Amino acid sequence: MAEYLEVSAARVPGNAAILDVDDEVVTYSELDSGAEQLAAFLAYRGVQPGDRVAVLLPKSATAVISIFGILKARATYVPCDWQAPPERLCAILMGCRIRTVIAEARLAPVLQECAPFLENVILVGANDGRTPAGVRWSDALDHRLPIVPRAGRDRHDMAAIFCTSGSTGVPKAVMVSQANLLTYVDWCSSVLLPTEEDRFSSHTPFHFAFSLLDFYVSLKHGASLHLIDQETGRNPKRLGDFIARQRLTVWCSTPSILRVLVTSGNMHQFDYSSLRVVLFSGEVFPVSQLRQLMKLWKEPTYYNLWGSTETQGSIYAVLPSPIPEERTEPLPIGRPGWHCQAAVLNEGGEPVLPGEEGGLHIAGGAVFQGYWNRPEENRAAFRYRDGTRWYSTGDVVREDPEQGLIYVGRRDRLVKRHGYRIELDDIQCALYRHEGILEAAVVAASAGDGVDVKIAAYLVAKTDPVPGVLEMKMFCARCLPAYLSPDVFVFVADLPRTSTNKVDYQTLVHRLHKNITAKVGVT
Repeated sequence: MAEYLEVSAARVPGNAAILDVDDEVVTYSELDSGAEQLAAFLAYRGVQPGDRVAVLLPKSATAVISIFGILKARATYVPCDWQAPPERLCAILMGCRIRTVIAEARLAPVLQECAPFLENVILVGANDGRTPAGVRWSDALDHRLPIVPRAGRDRHDMAAIFCTSGSTGVPKAVMVSQANLLTYVDWCSSVLLPTEEDRFSSHTPFHFAFSLLDFYVSLKHGASLHLIDQETGRNPKRLGDFIARQRLTVWCSTPSILRVLVTSGNMHQFDYSSLRVVLFSGEVFPVSQLRQLMKLWKEPTYYNLWGSTETQGSIYAVLPSPIPEERTEPLPIGRPGWHCQAAVLNEGGEPVLPGEEGGLHIAGGAVFQGYWNRPEENRAAFRYRDGTRWYSTGDVVREDPEQGLIYVGRRDRLVKRHGYRIELDDIQCALYRHEGILEAAVVAASAGDGVDVKIAAYLVAKTDPVPGVLEMKMFCARCLPAYLSPDVFVFVADLPRTSTNKVDYQTLVHRLHKNITAKVGVT
Protein backbone atom coordinates (compact mmCIF):
# COMPACT_ATOMS: atom_id res chain seq x y z
CA MET A 1 0.00 0.00 0.00
CA ALA A 2 2.93 2.34 0.58
CA GLU A 3 3.73 2.08 -3.12
CA TYR A 4 0.47 3.88 -3.90
CA LEU A 5 1.81 6.92 -2.07
CA GLU A 6 5.27 6.62 -3.61
CA VAL A 7 3.91 6.46 -7.16
CA SER A 8 1.65 9.47 -6.59
CA ALA A 9 4.49 11.41 -4.94
CA ALA A 10 6.68 10.78 -8.00
CA ARG A 11 3.90 11.67 -10.46
CA VAL A 12 2.28 14.70 -8.77
CA PRO A 13 4.71 15.74 -5.99
CA GLY A 14 3.27 19.24 -5.57
CA ASN A 15 -0.39 18.24 -5.52
CA ALA A 16 -2.33 18.50 -2.28
CA ALA A 17 -2.54 15.04 -0.73
CA ILE A 18 -4.10 16.01 2.61
CA LEU A 19 -6.13 19.01 3.66
CA ASP A 20 -5.84 18.84 7.42
CA VAL A 21 -8.57 19.76 9.88
CA ASP A 22 -6.91 23.17 10.39
CA ASP A 23 -6.84 23.75 6.59
CA GLU A 24 -3.10 23.04 6.41
CA VAL A 25 -2.14 21.53 3.05
CA VAL A 26 0.27 18.59 2.92
CA THR A 27 1.62 17.80 -0.55
CA TYR A 28 2.35 14.32 -1.84
CA SER A 29 6.07 15.01 -1.64
CA GLU A 30 5.78 16.17 1.98
CA LEU A 31 3.59 13.21 2.95
CA ASP A 32 5.96 10.68 1.39
CA SER A 33 9.03 12.34 2.90
CA GLY A 34 7.48 12.39 6.38
CA ALA A 35 6.49 8.74 6.12
CA GLU A 36 10.03 7.81 5.00
CA GLN A 37 11.54 9.57 7.99
CA LEU A 38 9.13 7.88 10.38
CA ALA A 39 9.91 4.48 8.86
CA ALA A 40 13.61 5.14 9.38
CA PHE A 41 12.97 6.13 12.99
CA LEU A 42 10.88 3.04 13.68
CA ALA A 43 13.65 0.84 12.28
CA TYR A 44 16.18 2.75 14.42
CA ARG A 45 14.03 2.02 17.49
CA GLY A 46 13.94 -1.70 16.72
CA VAL A 47 10.57 -2.10 15.03
CA GLN A 48 10.72 -5.20 12.83
CA PRO A 49 8.59 -6.27 9.84
CA GLY A 50 5.37 -7.76 11.18
CA ASP A 51 5.44 -5.85 14.48
CA ARG A 52 2.20 -4.17 15.46
CA VAL A 53 2.29 -0.40 15.96
CA ALA A 54 -0.76 1.31 17.45
CA VAL A 55 -1.96 4.72 16.25
CA LEU A 56 -3.85 6.57 19.01
CA LEU A 57 -4.39 9.94 17.36
CA PRO A 58 -7.27 12.17 16.33
CA LYS A 59 -7.82 12.47 12.60
CA SER A 60 -4.95 14.58 11.27
CA ALA A 61 -2.14 14.72 8.74
CA THR A 62 0.09 13.35 11.50
CA ALA A 63 -2.11 10.26 11.68
CA VAL A 64 -1.81 9.78 7.91
CA ILE A 65 1.98 10.14 8.05
CA SER A 66 2.02 7.64 10.92
CA ILE A 67 0.06 5.03 8.97
CA PHE A 68 2.24 5.26 5.89
CA GLY A 69 5.43 5.35 7.96
CA ILE A 70 4.39 2.11 9.66
CA LEU A 71 3.60 0.52 6.29
CA LYS A 72 6.94 1.63 4.84
CA ALA A 73 8.62 -0.10 7.81
CA ARG A 74 6.72 -3.28 6.84
CA ALA A 75 5.02 -3.23 10.22
CA THR A 76 1.28 -3.52 10.90
CA TYR A 77 -0.68 -0.47 11.95
CA VAL A 78 -3.44 -0.79 14.55
CA PRO A 79 -5.68 2.32 14.46
CA CYS A 80 -7.51 2.91 17.73
CA ASP A 81 -10.13 5.30 19.00
CA TRP A 82 -7.88 7.56 21.05
CA GLN A 83 -10.87 8.68 23.13
CA ALA A 84 -11.91 5.14 24.06
CA PRO A 85 -11.99 4.16 27.76
CA PRO A 86 -8.48 3.37 29.06
CA GLU A 87 -9.49 -0.21 29.85
CA ARG A 88 -10.42 -0.83 26.22
CA LEU A 89 -7.28 0.81 24.86
CA CYS A 90 -5.09 -1.23 27.14
CA ALA A 91 -6.98 -4.43 26.27
CA ILE A 92 -6.17 -3.78 22.60
CA LEU A 93 -2.51 -3.02 23.30
CA MET A 94 -2.11 -6.17 25.37
CA GLY A 95 -4.22 -8.36 23.12
CA CYS A 96 -2.30 -7.43 19.97
CA ARG A 97 1.06 -7.59 21.77
CA ILE A 98 1.91 -4.05 20.83
CA ARG A 99 5.27 -2.63 21.87
CA THR A 100 5.22 0.68 19.99
CA VAL A 101 2.52 3.36 19.93
CA ILE A 102 2.12 6.77 18.33
CA ALA A 103 -0.27 8.57 20.64
CA GLU A 104 -1.95 11.84 21.53
CA ALA A 105 0.16 13.45 24.27
CA ARG A 106 -2.77 13.56 26.70
CA LEU A 107 -2.69 9.76 26.80
CA ALA A 108 0.78 9.67 28.39
CA PRO A 109 -0.49 9.11 31.97
CA VAL A 110 -2.89 6.41 30.79
CA LEU A 111 -0.15 4.56 28.92
CA GLN A 112 2.26 4.84 31.84
CA GLU A 113 -0.30 3.33 34.18
CA CYS A 114 -1.82 0.53 32.14
CA ALA A 115 0.77 -0.30 29.48
CA PRO A 116 4.18 -0.46 31.17
CA PHE A 117 5.23 -3.14 28.67
CA LEU A 118 5.50 -0.58 25.84
CA GLU A 119 9.02 -0.11 24.48
CA ASN A 120 8.40 2.97 22.31
CA VAL A 121 5.84 5.70 22.96
CA ILE A 122 5.86 8.54 20.45
CA LEU A 123 3.74 11.40 21.74
CA VAL A 124 2.15 14.06 19.58
CA GLY A 125 0.70 17.31 20.90
CA ALA A 126 1.13 20.04 23.48
CA ASN A 127 3.07 17.83 25.87
CA ASP A 128 5.53 16.73 23.20
CA GLY A 129 8.62 15.64 25.08
CA ARG A 130 6.99 14.35 28.28
CA THR A 131 6.94 10.71 27.36
CA PRO A 132 7.48 7.54 29.41
CA ALA A 133 9.91 6.11 26.84
CA GLY A 134 11.75 9.35 26.04
CA VAL A 135 10.54 9.56 22.41
CA ARG A 136 9.12 12.68 20.80
CA TRP A 137 7.30 13.16 17.50
CA SER A 138 9.96 15.64 16.45
CA ASP A 139 12.55 12.87 16.93
CA ALA A 140 10.51 10.56 14.73
CA LEU A 141 10.80 13.03 11.85
CA ASP A 142 14.48 13.85 12.47
CA HIS A 143 15.95 14.38 9.00
CA ARG A 144 19.42 13.44 10.24
CA LEU A 145 18.42 9.78 10.47
CA PRO A 146 19.47 7.78 7.41
CA ILE A 147 16.76 6.09 5.36
CA VAL A 148 17.16 2.40 6.17
CA PRO A 149 16.84 0.06 3.17
CA ARG A 150 13.85 -2.20 3.63
CA ALA A 151 13.52 -5.85 2.78
CA GLY A 152 11.28 -6.62 -0.20
CA ARG A 153 7.61 -6.03 0.43
CA ASP A 154 5.26 -8.98 0.35
CA ARG A 155 1.56 -8.99 -0.56
CA HIS A 156 1.01 -11.36 2.34
CA ASP A 157 2.36 -8.87 4.90
CA MET A 158 -0.22 -7.90 7.49
CA ALA A 159 -1.08 -4.28 6.71
CA ALA A 160 -3.55 -3.43 9.46
CA ILE A 161 -5.53 -4.76 12.38
CA PHE A 162 -8.97 -3.29 13.08
CA CYS A 163 -10.50 -3.93 16.48
CA THR A 164 -14.25 -4.46 16.54
CA SER A 165 -16.67 -5.16 19.35
CA GLY A 166 -16.68 -8.73 20.58
CA SER A 167 -19.69 -10.53 22.01
CA THR A 168 -17.71 -11.18 25.19
CA GLY A 169 -16.82 -7.51 25.62
CA VAL A 170 -13.20 -8.12 24.58
CA PRO A 171 -12.37 -6.43 21.24
CA LYS A 172 -11.86 -8.75 18.28
CA ALA A 173 -8.81 -7.92 16.16
CA VAL A 174 -9.48 -8.31 12.43
CA MET A 175 -6.29 -8.98 10.45
CA VAL A 176 -6.15 -7.31 7.01
CA SER A 177 -3.28 -8.14 4.66
CA GLN A 178 -1.63 -6.02 1.99
CA ALA A 179 -3.27 -8.27 -0.60
CA ASN A 180 -6.70 -7.70 0.96
CA LEU A 181 -6.29 -3.94 0.70
CA LEU A 182 -4.80 -4.01 -2.79
CA THR A 183 -7.70 -6.11 -4.05
CA TYR A 184 -10.30 -3.89 -2.42
CA VAL A 185 -8.78 -0.57 -3.49
CA ASP A 186 -8.24 -1.75 -7.08
CA TRP A 187 -11.90 -2.78 -7.28
CA CYS A 188 -13.11 0.52 -5.78
CA SER A 189 -10.97 2.37 -8.30
CA SER A 190 -12.49 0.45 -11.20
CA VAL A 191 -15.99 1.42 -10.04
CA LEU A 192 -15.48 5.06 -9.02
CA LEU A 193 -12.91 5.96 -11.73
CA PRO A 194 -11.16 8.63 -9.63
CA THR A 195 -8.70 11.17 -11.01
CA GLU A 196 -6.17 13.54 -9.48
CA GLU A 197 -8.80 16.28 -9.77
CA ASP A 198 -11.09 14.55 -7.26
CA ARG A 199 -11.57 15.83 -3.72
CA PHE A 200 -12.53 13.02 -1.33
CA SER A 201 -14.24 13.45 2.03
CA SER A 202 -12.68 11.79 5.05
CA HIS A 203 -15.59 11.66 7.47
CA THR A 204 -15.17 8.14 8.85
CA PRO A 205 -12.71 7.72 11.76
CA PHE A 206 -9.50 5.93 10.80
CA HIS A 207 -10.16 3.15 13.33
CA PHE A 208 -13.26 2.21 11.34
CA ALA A 209 -12.52 0.00 8.31
CA PHE A 210 -14.89 1.92 6.03
CA SER A 211 -12.28 4.71 6.05
CA LEU A 212 -10.02 2.50 3.92
CA LEU A 213 -12.00 3.44 0.83
CA ASP A 214 -11.55 7.21 0.81
CA PHE A 215 -8.11 6.96 2.44
CA TYR A 216 -6.38 4.71 -0.10
CA VAL A 217 -8.43 5.31 -3.25
CA SER A 218 -7.78 9.04 -3.10
CA LEU A 219 -4.05 8.72 -2.45
CA LYS A 220 -3.57 6.02 -5.09
CA HIS A 221 -4.85 8.38 -7.78
CA GLY A 222 -3.19 11.60 -6.69
CA ALA A 223 -6.47 13.12 -5.50
CA SER A 224 -6.86 15.17 -2.32
CA LEU A 225 -8.24 13.81 0.96
CA HIS A 226 -10.13 16.37 3.06
CA LEU A 227 -10.02 15.48 6.75
CA ILE A 228 -13.15 16.27 8.75
CA ASP A 229 -12.67 16.83 12.47
CA GLN A 230 -15.03 15.28 14.99
CA GLU A 231 -16.84 18.51 15.87
CA THR A 232 -17.56 19.41 12.24
CA GLY A 233 -18.47 15.82 11.43
CA ARG A 234 -21.23 15.81 14.04
CA ASN A 235 -22.58 19.31 13.39
CA PRO A 236 -24.90 19.20 10.35
CA LYS A 237 -24.81 22.95 9.68
CA ARG A 238 -21.01 23.10 9.79
CA LEU A 239 -20.71 19.91 7.79
CA GLY A 240 -23.09 21.08 5.10
CA ASP A 241 -21.04 24.25 4.72
CA PHE A 242 -17.76 22.26 4.71
CA ILE A 243 -18.86 19.98 1.85
CA ALA A 244 -19.83 22.96 -0.30
CA ARG A 245 -16.85 25.16 0.62
CA GLN A 246 -14.31 22.42 -0.07
CA ARG A 247 -16.13 21.57 -3.31
CA LEU A 248 -15.91 17.86 -2.54
CA THR A 249 -16.46 15.51 -5.46
CA VAL A 250 -16.65 12.16 -3.63
CA TRP A 251 -18.57 11.71 -0.37
CA CYS A 252 -18.29 8.55 1.77
CA SER A 253 -20.08 8.02 5.11
CA THR A 254 -22.68 6.02 6.97
CA PRO A 255 -26.33 6.90 6.24
CA SER A 256 -26.76 8.33 9.74
CA ILE A 257 -24.92 11.58 9.11
CA LEU A 258 -26.59 12.00 5.71
CA ARG A 259 -30.00 11.73 7.38
CA VAL A 260 -29.02 14.45 9.85
CA LEU A 261 -27.74 16.62 7.00
CA VAL A 262 -31.10 16.32 5.26
CA THR A 263 -33.09 17.36 8.32
CA SER A 264 -30.76 19.92 9.93
CA GLY A 265 -27.99 20.88 7.51
CA ASN A 266 -29.64 23.89 5.81
CA MET A 267 -28.49 22.27 2.57
CA HIS A 268 -30.66 24.49 0.36
CA GLN A 269 -28.28 27.39 1.15
CA PHE A 270 -25.24 25.81 -0.49
CA ASP A 271 -23.92 24.84 -3.92
CA TYR A 272 -23.14 21.13 -4.14
CA SER A 273 -22.71 20.96 -7.90
CA SER A 274 -19.16 19.59 -7.56
CA LEU A 275 -20.37 16.29 -6.04
CA ARG A 276 -20.22 13.43 -8.52
CA VAL A 277 -20.27 10.39 -6.17
CA VAL A 278 -22.18 9.76 -2.94
CA LEU A 279 -21.34 6.44 -1.34
CA PHE A 280 -22.76 5.15 1.92
CA SER A 281 -22.30 1.99 3.92
CA GLY A 282 -22.73 0.47 7.36
CA GLU A 283 -26.49 0.38 7.84
CA VAL A 284 -29.82 0.53 6.04
CA PHE A 285 -30.76 3.93 4.57
CA PRO A 286 -34.55 4.40 4.91
CA VAL A 287 -35.99 5.03 1.46
CA SER A 288 -38.00 8.10 2.46
CA GLN A 289 -34.92 9.90 3.75
CA LEU A 290 -32.70 8.77 0.88
CA ARG A 291 -35.30 10.16 -1.51
CA GLN A 292 -35.09 13.52 0.30
CA LEU A 293 -31.30 13.54 -0.04
CA MET A 294 -31.53 12.82 -3.76
CA LYS A 295 -33.84 15.81 -4.18
CA LEU A 296 -31.21 18.03 -2.55
CA TRP A 297 -28.20 16.42 -4.26
CA LYS A 298 -29.55 15.66 -7.72
CA GLU A 299 -26.36 15.25 -9.76
CA PRO A 300 -24.22 12.56 -8.06
CA THR A 301 -24.24 8.84 -8.74
CA TYR A 302 -25.34 7.05 -5.56
CA TYR A 303 -23.73 3.82 -4.37
CA ASN A 304 -24.78 1.54 -1.53
CA LEU A 305 -21.78 -0.46 -0.35
CA TRP A 306 -22.44 -3.50 1.81
CA GLY A 307 -19.78 -5.28 3.79
CA SER A 308 -18.06 -5.50 7.14
CA THR A 309 -14.63 -5.06 8.65
CA GLU A 310 -13.99 -8.70 7.74
CA THR A 311 -14.96 -8.40 4.06
CA GLN A 312 -14.53 -4.68 3.27
CA GLY A 313 -17.09 -3.58 0.70
CA SER A 314 -18.14 -6.78 -1.02
CA ILE A 315 -21.68 -6.15 -2.26
CA TYR A 316 -22.68 -2.93 -3.98
CA ALA A 317 -25.53 -1.32 -5.85
CA VAL A 318 -25.76 1.71 -8.10
CA LEU A 319 -29.01 3.27 -6.94
CA PRO A 320 -31.77 4.67 -9.12
CA SER A 321 -32.15 8.43 -8.86
CA PRO A 322 -34.74 9.63 -8.27
CA ILE A 323 -36.34 6.81 -6.32
CA PRO A 324 -39.94 6.22 -7.42
CA GLU A 325 -42.38 7.86 -5.01
CA GLU A 326 -44.40 4.67 -4.63
CA ARG A 327 -41.44 2.71 -3.29
CA THR A 328 -41.39 2.24 0.50
CA GLU A 329 -39.35 -0.94 0.84
CA PRO A 330 -35.57 -0.67 1.37
CA LEU A 331 -33.53 -0.85 -1.81
CA PRO A 332 -31.57 -4.03 -2.55
CA ILE A 333 -27.95 -4.15 -1.41
CA GLY A 334 -26.93 -5.30 -4.88
CA ARG A 335 -24.46 -7.83 -6.22
CA PRO A 336 -20.84 -8.78 -5.50
CA GLY A 337 -18.06 -6.84 -7.20
CA TRP A 338 -15.55 -8.59 -9.44
CA HIS A 339 -13.17 -8.91 -6.50
CA CYS A 340 -15.32 -11.38 -4.56
CA GLN A 341 -18.00 -14.05 -4.67
CA ALA A 342 -21.26 -14.25 -2.72
CA ALA A 343 -23.30 -17.29 -1.75
CA VAL A 344 -26.61 -17.56 0.09
CA LEU A 345 -26.51 -20.75 2.15
CA ASN A 346 -28.82 -22.54 4.57
CA GLU A 347 -27.70 -23.68 8.01
CA GLY A 348 -26.39 -26.90 6.47
CA GLY A 349 -24.09 -24.97 4.15
CA GLU A 350 -26.09 -25.64 0.99
CA PRO A 351 -27.28 -22.98 -1.48
CA VAL A 352 -30.90 -21.88 -1.10
CA LEU A 353 -33.29 -21.33 -3.98
CA PRO A 354 -33.77 -17.80 -5.39
CA GLY A 355 -36.18 -15.90 -3.17
CA GLU A 356 -35.44 -18.01 -0.09
CA GLU A 357 -33.71 -16.51 2.92
CA GLY A 358 -30.25 -17.69 3.89
CA GLY A 359 -26.95 -16.64 5.37
CA LEU A 360 -24.72 -14.41 3.25
CA HIS A 361 -21.24 -15.85 2.72
CA ILE A 362 -18.37 -14.01 1.03
CA ALA A 363 -15.18 -15.33 -0.58
CA GLY A 364 -12.40 -13.57 -2.44
CA GLY A 365 -9.22 -11.58 -2.21
CA ALA A 366 -10.57 -8.85 0.07
CA VAL A 367 -11.77 -11.23 2.81
CA PHE A 368 -9.72 -10.85 5.98
CA GLN A 369 -7.09 -13.32 7.14
CA GLY A 370 -8.74 -14.09 10.46
CA TYR A 371 -9.03 -12.81 14.02
CA TRP A 372 -5.79 -12.23 15.87
CA ASN A 373 -5.13 -14.99 18.39
CA ARG A 374 -8.69 -16.41 18.26
CA PRO A 375 -8.42 -19.86 16.70
CA GLU A 376 -11.84 -21.04 17.84
CA GLU A 377 -13.62 -18.01 16.41
CA ASN A 378 -11.67 -18.39 13.17
CA ARG A 379 -12.89 -21.96 12.84
CA ALA A 380 -16.46 -20.81 13.42
CA ALA A 381 -16.23 -17.85 11.03
CA PHE A 382 -15.20 -19.78 7.92
CA ARG A 383 -16.53 -22.76 6.05
CA TYR A 384 -15.06 -24.50 3.02
CA ARG A 385 -17.04 -25.48 -0.06
CA ASP A 386 -15.45 -26.91 -3.20
CA GLY A 387 -12.01 -25.81 -2.05
CA THR A 388 -13.08 -22.19 -1.46
CA ARG A 389 -12.92 -20.46 1.92
CA TRP A 390 -16.19 -18.66 2.70
CA TYR A 391 -16.73 -16.15 5.50
CA SER A 392 -20.13 -16.27 7.19
CA THR A 393 -21.17 -12.63 7.56
CA GLY A 394 -24.13 -13.19 9.89
CA ASP A 395 -26.34 -11.25 7.46
CA VAL A 396 -29.60 -12.85 6.36
CA VAL A 397 -30.46 -12.10 2.73
CA ARG A 398 -32.53 -13.38 -0.15
CA GLU A 399 -31.73 -13.17 -3.84
CA ASP A 400 -33.99 -11.56 -6.37
CA PRO A 401 -33.06 -12.44 -9.98
CA GLU A 402 -33.67 -8.86 -11.13
CA GLN A 403 -32.62 -6.75 -8.13
CA GLY A 404 -29.82 -8.82 -6.68
CA LEU A 405 -29.41 -9.43 -2.96
CA ILE A 406 -32.02 -8.05 -0.58
CA TYR A 407 -31.04 -7.55 3.05
CA VAL A 408 -33.40 -9.16 5.56
CA GLY A 409 -31.55 -8.68 8.85
CA ARG A 410 -28.86 -10.00 11.13
CA ARG A 411 -28.71 -13.45 12.61
CA ASP A 412 -27.58 -11.86 15.85
CA ARG A 413 -30.66 -9.61 15.69
CA LEU A 414 -32.91 -12.67 15.68
CA VAL A 415 -34.84 -13.52 18.85
CA LYS A 416 -37.33 -16.23 19.74
CA ARG A 417 -40.43 -15.37 21.73
CA HIS A 418 -43.53 -17.46 22.37
CA GLY A 419 -42.29 -19.93 19.77
CA TYR A 420 -41.89 -17.30 17.06
CA ARG A 421 -38.62 -16.38 15.36
CA ILE A 422 -38.56 -12.59 15.37
CA GLU A 423 -36.21 -10.51 13.23
CA LEU A 424 -35.83 -7.17 15.00
CA ASP A 425 -34.85 -5.41 11.79
CA ASP A 426 -38.20 -6.44 10.34
CA ILE A 427 -39.97 -4.41 13.04
CA GLN A 428 -37.56 -1.54 12.65
CA CYS A 429 -38.16 -1.35 8.91
CA ALA A 430 -41.91 -1.15 9.50
CA LEU A 431 -41.57 1.69 12.02
CA TYR A 432 -39.72 3.81 9.46
CA ARG A 433 -42.89 3.82 7.36
CA HIS A 434 -44.68 5.91 9.98
CA GLU A 435 -44.75 9.50 8.76
CA GLY A 436 -43.99 10.85 12.23
CA ILE A 437 -40.84 8.76 12.84
CA LEU A 438 -37.40 10.12 11.97
CA GLU A 439 -35.29 7.30 13.44
CA ALA A 440 -36.05 3.91 14.95
CA ALA A 441 -34.00 1.30 16.80
CA VAL A 442 -35.55 -1.95 18.02
CA VAL A 443 -33.92 -4.13 20.66
CA ALA A 444 -34.85 -7.11 22.80
CA ALA A 445 -33.83 -8.18 26.29
CA SER A 446 -34.95 -10.42 29.13
CA ALA A 447 -34.42 -10.64 32.86
CA GLY A 448 -31.68 -13.15 32.21
CA ASP A 449 -33.46 -16.45 31.71
CA GLY A 450 -34.20 -15.73 28.05
CA VAL A 451 -37.84 -16.72 28.54
CA ASP A 452 -39.73 -13.48 29.12
CA VAL A 453 -38.28 -11.53 26.19
CA LYS A 454 -39.38 -7.92 25.90
CA ILE A 455 -39.10 -5.93 22.68
CA ALA A 456 -38.64 -2.17 22.84
CA ALA A 457 -38.75 0.40 20.06
CA TYR A 458 -36.64 3.50 20.72
CA LEU A 459 -37.90 6.29 18.48
CA VAL A 460 -36.93 9.81 17.41
CA ALA A 461 -39.97 11.76 16.25
CA LYS A 462 -40.18 14.09 13.25
CA THR A 463 -43.11 15.99 14.72
CA ASP A 464 -43.99 17.84 17.89
CA PRO A 465 -45.99 16.63 19.73
CA VAL A 466 -44.65 13.14 19.27
CA PRO A 467 -46.99 10.34 18.22
CA GLY A 468 -48.72 8.71 21.17
CA VAL A 469 -48.08 5.15 22.32
CA LEU A 470 -51.63 4.17 21.37
CA GLU A 471 -51.10 5.55 17.89
CA MET A 472 -47.89 3.53 17.52
CA LYS A 473 -49.59 0.35 18.72
CA MET A 474 -52.41 0.86 16.23
CA PHE A 475 -49.90 1.55 13.46
CA CYS A 476 -48.00 -1.67 14.22
CA ALA A 477 -51.28 -3.59 14.35
CA ARG A 478 -51.95 -2.39 10.81
CA CYS A 479 -48.60 -3.30 9.31
CA LEU A 480 -47.19 -6.13 11.44
CA PRO A 481 -48.40 -9.48 12.76
CA ALA A 482 -49.35 -9.27 16.42
CA TYR A 483 -46.34 -11.27 17.56
CA LEU A 484 -44.01 -8.68 15.97
CA SER A 485 -45.48 -5.67 17.74
CA PRO A 486 -43.09 -4.09 20.30
CA ASP A 487 -44.02 -4.31 23.96
CA VAL A 488 -42.94 -0.75 24.65
CA PHE A 489 -42.31 2.45 22.72
CA VAL A 490 -39.74 4.92 24.03
CA PHE A 491 -39.40 8.36 22.46
CA VAL A 492 -35.95 9.92 22.85
CA ALA A 493 -34.33 13.12 21.59
CA ASP A 494 -31.47 11.20 19.95
CA LEU A 495 -30.40 7.59 19.60
CA PRO A 496 -27.06 6.70 21.21
CA ARG A 497 -24.19 6.39 18.75
CA THR A 498 -20.91 4.50 18.62
CA SER A 499 -17.65 6.29 17.84
CA THR A 500 -18.27 5.42 14.17
CA ASN A 501 -21.72 7.08 14.29
CA LYS A 502 -23.74 3.87 14.05
CA VAL A 503 -26.68 3.28 16.34
CA ASP A 504 -25.35 1.88 19.62
CA TYR A 505 -27.68 -1.09 20.05
CA GLN A 506 -25.70 -2.45 23.01
CA THR A 507 -26.46 0.68 25.04
CA LEU A 508 -30.16 0.37 24.24
CA VAL A 509 -30.17 -3.32 25.19
CA HIS A 510 -28.52 -2.40 28.48
CA ARG A 511 -31.20 0.24 29.17
CA LEU A 512 -34.00 -2.20 28.47
CA HIS A 513 -32.40 -4.97 30.51
CA LYS A 514 -31.92 -2.59 33.44
CA ASN A 515 -35.59 -1.63 33.36
CA ILE A 516 -36.70 -5.26 33.16
CA THR A 517 -34.52 -6.48 36.00
CA ALA A 518 -35.53 -3.52 38.16
CA LYS A 519 -39.17 -4.32 37.37
CA VAL A 520 -39.70 -0.73 36.34
CA GLY A 521 -42.13 -0.15 33.50
CA VAL A 522 -40.68 1.54 30.44
CA THR A 523 -42.86 4.37 29.25
